[in-house]
Amino acid sequence: MDDMNIHLTPAARERMRNFLAASPGSAGVRFGVRKTGCSGYAYAVEIAEQIGDGDQVVEQDGIKLVVDRKSLPFVDGTQIDFARQGLNAAFVFSNPNVTGECGCGESFTVDGQH
Repeated sequence: MDDMNIHLTPAARERMRNFLAASPGSAGVRFGVRKTGCSGYAYAVEIAEQIGDGDQVVEQDGIKLVVDRKSLPFVDGTQIDFARQGLNAAFVFSNPNVTGECGCGESFTVDGQH
């Protein structure tokens, strides 16, 4: 499925390149959601050791982004950026599917949660 619409900013691509360089032989970067927090879901960004049967893959500027089938409805349309603020650095997500966020900003909700 190549119609997955996830955009990586140049800063996010550079950060992911660094992740991948530290993990030779990895399949790409896995992006998805997990149930957690006070609102329901949190983002997960980690090295993808392999690409599973239910995974969707999109490649941007040499970065393979791997998204599992269950996460896709929650993250399709997301822009991923990487930002530094003082001593902190983190991925920043702009997701049109989000309908609410918890006060601490660690988790989010979407309409019709699965």
